[in-house]
Amino acid sequence: MSWSRREFCRAAAGVSLTVLAGGLAGCGFQPLHAKGEDDLAVSNELASVRIDPLRDRVGQQMHNFLRDRINPQGQPVAPNYHLKVELTEKLSETGVRRDETATRANLRMTAEFALIDAAGETVLYSGQSSSTTSYDILDNPFASTVSERDARERALREVADDIRTRLALYFSRA
Repeated sequence: MSWSRREFCRAAAGVSLTVLAGGLAGCGFQPLHAKGEDDLAVSNELASVRIDPLRDRVGQQMHNFLRDRINPQGQPVAPNYHLKVELTEKLSETGVRRDETATRANLRMTAEFALIDAAGETVLYSGQSSSTTSYDILDNPFASTVSERDARERALREVADDIRTRLALYFSRA
């Protein structure tokens, strides 16, 4: 029997996928976002987290992004956990013209967070999440301000997504 190159590649890919799937099933791999009892338990735990207020406008935006991701039904009345977040922002200009004016900037948003037991004030889980976004510094000051605001919002969304994923992993293992 003679196989063409295309037939051989398809057969090899099929065998590889079968071996990979079998290996993942044997190691206890379980998707985090699978629908099932575990997913419901993680969602319920996330819904019982109260996000402590953050200072200033950037903190308010982060609080809203976290609330949308962690407990979209609203803050819990009787929370089991509190989430404390501290934000720091660093702006660095990267692209420089000959006249020493910047043309590009990086905005790095870093959040240190701690999940605290509501009853005992014990830190159950803590971590740090960060995101770096870039934007152009334009000749028009208004356009530059809008670009910077958009970069800040993108960084906050990425950090909020990362914090939510880390908390979901913590609750899925607990």
